[in-house]
Amino acid sequence: MKTFKKDYINKALKELKFNELTDVQKKVIPFLEKKRDIIVEANTGTGKTHAFLLPIFESLDEESHEVQAVILAPTRELAKQIQDFAMGIAVHSKKPITIDLYVGGVDKKDILHRIKKRMPQIVIGTPGRIIDLVVKENVLKVHTAKYFIIDEADMTLDKNFIEEMSPILDVLNKTAVKAVFSATIPQYLRPFLRKYLENPETINVHPQDVSSLNIKHFFIKTREQKRFNTLQKMIQTINPYLAIIFCNTKESSEEVFAWMKEQKKSVVLIHGGLEYRKRKQLMKRIDKLEFQYIVATDIISRGIDIVGISHIINYELPKNIEFYIHRTGRTGRVDFDGMALSLYEFSDNSYVDRLEKKGIKSKYKDIVNNELVDAVVRNQRKNRERKENQLDRDAKLIVRKPKKVKPGYKKKNKERLEKEIKKMARKRR
Repeated sequence: MKTFKKDYINKALKELKFNELTDVQKKVIPFLEKKRDIIVEANTGTGKTHAFLLPIFESLDEESHEVQAVILAPTRELAKQIQDFAMGIAVHSKKPITIDLYVGGVDKKDILHRIKKRMPQIVIGTPGRIIDLVVKENVLKVHTAKYFIIDEADMTLDKNFIEEMSPILDVLNKTAVKAVFSATIPQYLRPFLRKYLENPETINVHPQDVSSLNIKHFFIKTREQKRFNTLQKMIQTINPYLAIIFCNTKESSEEVFAWMKEQKKSVVLIHGGLEYRKRKQLMKRIDKLEFQYIVATDIISRGIDIVGISHIINYELPKNIEFYIHRTGRTGRVDFDGMALSLYEFSDNSYVDRLEKKGIKSKYKDIVNNELVDAVVRNQRKNRERKENQLDRDAKLIVRKPKKVKPGYKKKNKERLEKEIKKMARKRR
């Protein structure tokens, strides 16, 4: 185990029972200690947070009351979790360390009063609030920061925040170390990274191949109008320790939550439309295992550690396959087994094929007499491919290439083709 110069860091690691650094920590910490800019692609749950927190504390000047590190996170929950991890280290220091959390949903007057009274040494927050305090209010002075960390960058720096982030990065000291962490780096982020990171080292750490996790992936066929019926059968079949039911939108999550309440289930709802204080209270109750089911959007599919999740239910498959991996990665952690159950329709078959190419071994199941049984899959793939090919051919007869080709026509044509295939698939059931 690596030994750090500061005794309080070593004490914290001992109390946290860190016997060995994870792969991502072993690779990231040396670069941050050498003051190198880095781009880190690593799965959720690999120890990314401590990979950047430990070097921050090692270089922290406890006597200097100015901003020394800025950490951005996509959601209030993840920002709060990072603060909790940081406090778990800072509490062992004999000298006080100020770690402030700046997120939406908190009284702005209180935040401004606190900052004017004294600058925090470590700043953690969501991009909207940090931009507000640094650029609009001009009260949070980040030009002294030694580290600027962006966690879960593909969510934190969505297209709305990239341009707004520029004024903050422009005022940073040229010697500030910039580190970007994400499970994936989308194409739209790359120009931003090239502009603001100086000769960055790219680190890829994916130690847990999705196929090696302790998760069973089951797909259960349904139809749009029978989705609740299938969900009801599923819930009657499993008896989860704690299950998350993922939905794609706030509206569908509210519908599922209301239906679960009608079924007299111990259930809680989490989505971005809830007031922050309410979400914070509910997360505390979830940690105390007061519920058996969580109905949620993708707000908790990344970064948030919830202990004891035995089942993941995809009421709706996420459009982005990476989010399927993030969702199901909430279960099957450490030495525990997990089960991922997904409702799918005929039009989702190619989606399942793409998952299998990523190493996810899936099985098709039916629910019979409150038991999960293997679905009848005789010649399933051949029949499926034949039907899909025929649908594709038929749809192309309807959706033809336009006579006048305009910019972006390929994307629009593809979308129209996909819609037509789905419509024809429903008619032929």
